Amino acid sequence: MRFAQRMEKVKPSATLAITSKAKAMLREGKDVVVLAAGEPDFDTPDVIKQAAIKAINDGFTKYTPAGGTVSLKEAVCRKLSAENGLEYDPGQIVISCGAKHTLYNIFQAICDPGDEVLIIHPYWVSYPEMVTMAGGVSRFIKTSKESGFKASSEDIRSNITKKTKAIVINSPSNPCGMIYEREELEEIARVCVQNNVMMISDEIYEKIIFDGKDHFSVASVSEEARKMTVLVNGVSKSFSMTGWRIGYLAGDSGLAKKVTALQSHSTSNPCSISQVAAETALTAGLEKELSRNRDLFQKRRDFLIKELSGDDKLKPFKPLGAFYMFCDISGCGMDSLTFAGKLLDEKQVAVIPGGPFGDDRFVRISFATDLDTIAEGVKRIKDWVAAGIRL
Repeated sequence: MRFAQRMEKVKPSATLAITSKAKAMLREGKDVVVLAAGEPDFDTPDVIKQAAIKAINDGFTKYTPAGGTVSLKEAVCRKLSAENGLEYDPGQIVISCGAKHTLYNIFQAICDPGDEVLIIHPYWVSYPEMVTMAGGVSRFIKTSKESGFKASSEDIRSNITKKTKAIVINSPSNPCGMIYEREELEEIARVCVQNNVMMISDEIYEKIIFDGKDHFSVASVSEEARKMTVLVNGVSKSFSMTGWRIGYLAGDSGLAKKVTALQSHSTSNPCSISQVAAETALTAGLEKELSRNRDLFQKRRDFLIKELSGDDKLKPFKPLGAFYMFCDISGCGMDSLTFAGKLLDEKQVAVIPGGPFGDDRFVRISFATDLDTIAEGVKRIKDWVAAGIRL
């Protein structure tokens, strides 16, 4: 069988590969500690589940408009206005099957063959693969732990070419938990506006921020920036709704129409029941519950920092958002894929290699699980490293 050439360039998700292997080992009865998950361990709030059950009982099980229900779009508009200071109308919103699907749709809608998309290192594994599938070319902007894994406005300016179509801004970041301050976003936006570069702002971890920090959307820094930004968000991470598959974009109405047309010929509408659940998530006043979850995430982060610091072979980067610890393992004398594979095989601990995120010196450790599990996983990692890893 012959496949499309572009698909020969697409690599399977390393995140899903490690997670799948760990789950297979668990099914075999092995004592595996999974520190790889990209989803909160908290249950979906009951009020959301009850709204979905009511939707089923009310018979809300038919097709909806391809780009989502008007009522959910209106709820998104109210959320963006109240929480982000951004004004949109429902014609500028598209509801999709998760933020990942939203991003895929955007790249499909904007990329012609050879168009360049700037991606800041370290990056979520799916960004470059999505660009490739759209016929585009990823151009990577290198950062460092010393710079806080942040790209400066000058870093961005120096990487813009005549082929540059867009840049992906992910704050808070997966995998390192970096966040951009408002002043930094203002400088980035200025460069992008001057050079007519679209800003794709992935804000899916918006509500998981620590140490009293605030979230800022690059779309909010100026009216010019808002016009050049397509904002991506959803309910998966904040509301523990990963399996419900609802994400959305907010941006130019022309782009929204193109994405809606694309979606009408691919997935059609997102799940009707999940849309009701998402609307409830955005309107039910769950701030107290989200704040409790955020405090628990921060407690777990602080535990990881305390336990992993002070070892010259394990050097964690302190995340200010999301629920991942990007840990430097270069002192262990092996690449991240080898490290993650051997750790899983020898100590039954699952972490994600940093190579597919753009940095082979790091692994990603998820703290989206309970403290007892984290403590056991960290103990095994430290014991394994201290005993001397054999290649």
